[in-house]
Amino acid sequence: MPKFNLVLLIHAHQPVGNFDDVMERTYERSYLPFVECLARHPRVRLGLHYTGSLLEWLVEKHPEYIQSIGALVARGQVEIAGGGFYEPILIAIPYEDRIEQIRRLSHFIEDHFGKRPAGAWLAERVWEPQLPAALAEAGMEYTLVDDSHFLTAGREIPELFGYYVADECGSTVKVIPGLQELRYLLPFGSVEDSVAFLRRSASDHPDGMACMGDDMEKFGAWPHTYEHCYRDGWLDRFFSAMEAGFEWVEMVPPAEALASHAPLGRVDLPTASYTEMMEWVLPTSVRLKFHALLDEFSARPDARRFLRGGFWRGFFTKYAEANLLHKKMLRVSSKLRTDGRKGSRKGGKGALRRAKAITHLMRSQCNDAYWHGIFGGLYAPHLRTELWRELVRAETIADSLHHGARPYQAMTRLDFDADGREEIEITSPQFAAVIKPSDGGTLEVLDFRPSAVTLINSLQRRVEAYHSRLQNAAQFAAKVASIHEQTLTKEPGLEKRLKYDRWARNAFRLLLFAPGKTHEDFEALRLEESAAFAGGVYGVEYATAKEIKLSMEAPFRQVIAGVDPDCILRGAKVLQFENHGKGLNVRCRVDLAPKGSDPSASGQSGPAQFSVGLEIVINLLAPNVPDRYIEFAGERKPLEWSGVVDGSTVRFADEWQNVAVEIEARGASQLWISPIETVSESEEGFERVYQGSQILGVWNVALSPTEPWSAETVLHVTAAKSA
Repeated sequence: MPKFNLVLLIHAHQPVGNFDDVMERTYERSYLPFVECLARHPRVRLGLHYTGSLLEWLVEKHPEYIQSIGALVARGQVEIAGGGFYEPILIAIPYEDRIEQIRRLSHFIEDHFGKRPAGAWLAERVWEPQLPAALAEAGMEYTLVDDSHFLTAGREIPELFGYYVADECGSTVKVIPGLQELRYLLPFGSVEDSVAFLRRSASDHPDGMACMGDDMEKFGAWPHTYEHCYRDGWLDRFFSAMEAGFEWVEMVPPAEALASHAPLGRVDLPTASYTEMMEWVLPTSVRLKFHALLDEFSARPDARRFLRGGFWRGFFTKYAEANLLHKKMLRVSSKLRTDGRKGSRKGGKGALRRAKAITHLMRSQCNDAYWHGIFGGLYAPHLRTELWRELVRAETIADSLHHGARPYQAMTRLDFDADGREEIEITSPQFAAVIKPSDGGTLEVLDFRPSAVTLINSLQRRVEAYHSRLQNAAQFAAKVASIHEQTLTKEPGLEKRLKYDRWARNAFRLLLFAPGKTHEDFEALRLEESAAFAGGVYGVEYATAKEIKLSMEAPFRQVIAGVDPDCILRGAKVLQFENHGKGLNVRCRVDLAPKGSDPSASGQSGPAQFSVGLEIVINLLAPNVPDRYIEFAGERKPLEWSGVVDGSTVRFADEWQNVAVEIEARGASQLWISPIETVSESEEGFERVYQGSQILGVWNVALSPTEPWSAETVLHVTAAKSA
């Protein structure tokens, strides 16, 4: 008589760029004890999935662990599943890159464990209907998604104790539904409740299977789960219960379960991920409404299944920084797949360099820093930065393959970030820059290629739906619960640190504001600067690879109240990019001149007086470590420092990334410096995160009709340490 099957696919992942101590702690608390527990229960058979970024780390740091997994594979207890090597969201990367990512992990698994994988883990279970084509071409027979995917396609829960077949233009893949109830029971429910669920399922579906795919980290690495799973023995007790029930239930790896069962039919799944992800992706105001609606229907599971949020791509609309990173990745991929291929056709060193660049590109596609939910993701600057650095490395090689050994400085006008507006890209062996005329004529990307570092890479502080929970955080006691149900904070008083930026955190933003404002106003975002000059659309008067001139006009009374409404203020920026030895100089000259009537305020005599600020944003990651610092007037401060520099020059240095930026705001009376700190949610609770520093050169201006005003700021970018 056939037994009921329990099919588990347990997934382990560490992002590209994660801290080594975090990975080691997760290994000790989750990866190692899980496999040790599994080895004690030979009748417990399941699927394991490890991402390539984690496997590379394990091979280097813990080769004995790789050997342990290999032994479990050899005795038929474990099936290793494949997927994208560096855990990309497959639908978000070019088709050719999807195939490369999947085949790369398949080759690795075959080389280290002796068997090519039959199935693919989908990062964050993000599904779109076109996926079967790439999965099939890359040799994948099956994948696993959530029951919510099937529910939105019109299936019912009783129909999900098996698997289905999905296709894209004739290319097919088997799709396993993972049950949410099982995902929440293991390991957060009692062993008795978990067994009772399986007994009911076996009674209702005697020849069926119950499937679940979820993170290995929730067995030990999530808050309080190490004690629950290992010290208190939950995982041993659950595995023992499965072995004791062998006469009615058998744990079977995914490929084996599929081979012994016929499909329940075919299915056409919509775009989807797990339910929490589809809520996180919604814009904040909509997410709050959606959450209220879910609460309203909390007692109506029959109705809640029809309430679904957005889909994963929406993160590129919600977070401009994620979109910019994504479009940079697409730009680099395009260069490597076209110009890079041409540059390496002769083989030899060119082909090897292109292969190296493609590995950097693959690493940049790791999904974590492209989105944000309960995990830090996009808000984690070390993860975001590592992807940028991989792209800088890949693009530097791609451009050198295209241009060859000859020196170059190239300019391209294109819609870089796919927002319908034109940006300007400038590249040379020393740097890559992207200027955004439609957002205040600002500089949104500045890469220093000799050190493979991106210099801006900050994050706009914005309202998040979870900020409202900060007030109630102290009411939640620590308990073993799903990570989606906990509210923890890493430090008290975080609700007092909430502030929200008016503009994207780009460089060379022009802030015109009334006199009398102070550094405290700047830090508290109370300058009340002119919106037109700070974030308006600048026209491009001309653009070359060396120099760009941008300009805009707006009523002067937007800067100073009471000015004649016919008086127009014209502002212009001239940006210059020049290689300087092994470094780079970026100049921004600001010109202001009135047009029309006298700009003097009504009832006043003499020139119109106001303040001009040119804001620079630099992110060197670590707010308080000895090898990253701010220098001025013989003093050295940590990057988290906030204060006033009486003078016009300051230097930011990062010895770890080997880059330094000297800011010279010529003629400025002061430099105002303030850290950019977000308050965000992570798996360990609410936390304050340094996202860079904002530096404002300040000039006190008296503008007359006959004497236009001008000032220049220069960024001198070099290596922090001499060769």
